[in-house]
Amino acid sequence: MARAAKNGSKTADDKKKNGNGGPLGFEAQLWAAADALRNNMDAAEYKHVVLGLIFLKYISDAFEAKHAELDAQRAQGADPEDPDEYRAQNIFWVPPEARWSYLKSMAPQPTIGQLVDAAMEAIERDNVILKGVLPKDYARPGLDKQRLGQIINLVSDIALGDDAARAKDTLGRVYEYFLARFASAEGKSGGQFYTPSHVVRVLVEMLAPYKGRVYDPCCGSGGMFVQSEAFIRAHANGNGNGGKAKADISVWGQESNYTTWRLAKMNLAIRGIEAQIAHGDTFHADRHPDLKADYVLANPPFNDSDWRGDLLKDDKRWAFGTPPSGNANYAWVQHFIHHLAPTGLAGFVLANGSMSSNQSGEGEIRKAIVEADLVDCMVALPGQLFYSTQIPVCLWFLARTKKNGRFRDRRGETLFIDARKMGTLTDRVHRELTAKDIETIAGTYHAWRGDPLLPPPPAGEGRGGGYLDVPGFCKSATLDDIRKHGHVLTPGRYVGAAAAEEDDEPFEDKMARLAKTLREQLEEGRKLDAAIAANLRELGYGG
Repeated sequence: MARAAKNGSKTADDKKKNGNGGPLGFEAQLWAAADALRNNMDAAEYKHVVLGLIFLKYISDAFEAKHAELDAQRAQGADPEDPDEYRAQNIFWVPPEARWSYLKSMAPQPTIGQLVDAAMEAIERDNVILKGVLPKDYARPGLDKQRLGQIINLVSDIALGDDAARAKDTLGRVYEYFLARFASAEGKSGGQFYTPSHVVRVLVEMLAPYKGRVYDPCCGSGGMFVQSEAFIRAHANGNGNGGKAKADISVWGQESNYTTWRLAKMNLAIRGIEAQIAHGDTFHADRHPDLKADYVLANPPFNDSDWRGDLLKDDKRWAFGTPPSGNANYAWVQHFIHHLAPTGLAGFVLANGSMSSNQSGEGEIRKAIVEADLVDCMVALPGQLFYSTQIPVCLWFLARTKKNGRFRDRRGETLFIDARKMGTLTDRVHRELTAKDIETIAGTYHAWRGDPLLPPPPAGEGRGGGYLDVPGFCKSATLDDIRKHGHVLTPGRYVGAAAAEEDDEPFEDKMARLAKTLREQLEEGRKLDAAIAANLRELGYGG
């Protein structure tokens, strides 16, 4: 995990507010208050405290917004104190003793820890889906109650669960920032963080998971599932899933970190997404061993060196070769393949090194996967996309079969997309893929596959809406092409150089203009040489 910047005064970049990418401005304040608790406990403990409060505030904000709406409708028979009014809208019922306004009013009291614990217990009591998920250890003697009150006051100033905050994904971005800081404080490796929503959108828009089983074996806070549901809603009345109001989709996942697993459960429950999310180590305790998924979407930890691979040398998942014990990248790739249905598709994020590494047998595993004709598409992404690490990344797309009656037969071919020049800087160090970027990348892939339901954008579009190679951006390569490159999958090796911009200036006019410019520059150079020589003579160094 990349180290987070030291605490300090907010810069102009810190104060900038963006749609889905850069800092919101208040994270540093929240972190400063949370970090003060380290006098009493380590990072692994206090993240429960802070993230639990953030989710409690989120739940309460959504409740209060609905409560105000119902209160205004009393004349029409609405009852703001009827729990069923909230459950019917997939909003958690928050009993009076758990409402944020009450907790804020009691924040200065020495009993605030007991009150927060009671609030968590009350919410679990009245919302069965959250049973055993919320943290309930705020009354312990080691937690400074004055500082706990300070955190409550800080969180009080942030809107997390209203419609505007949901649209900006405020909760996800606060969570992303805090996971980065917590992981840095705990010394965890890079990659174990919230995936930026615009990166998830690329995966989801390319895979188009309208129906079937969606699986993420390292699901983190559940962002892949949330985006899949958002994708379905966005296309519900369009051409994607035939105009159905809701697609037939089921969600399966696993998360090894207990705190993150609890946050995923809360995150999905808040959004009304029913999911089978298991807790445990995916490699050593696969909770869905028989699952064959139609879609795998994942952002596994990058270059994980302590995954205890030496204990799994003969695992049945390693159909293409035993992954090295010092790097889990190709263990994840083969786990994804193992869980794919016969017509399944997988899309996932990996560090750039996975495309070309030959260390510890990784090159041979990649070769076997390529020769099995499983690699459907490779996308090189621009740098600086992740809020918490600068590790350059790419997207892999694997297909169990490239011959599908709905799509063009692409057996023996792989699409390479070089998107490194895309994205817009949201501040000095963070880049975000725009909606147009995502449309171009995903549309090019769908044009290549011949998807009749999703029209392609101008890039990668040929006659009649078909696919066409675009130098410097996309290339449909054959298996022989990949063999010539030693089974390296870096898109830059295949797409070539971008075509030079056309210039309609006549050759004679251009040469005359350039010659005139050159003469002017030579004349200016002679004048400067003369002036320098004159100055040297005045100083007694002239010839």
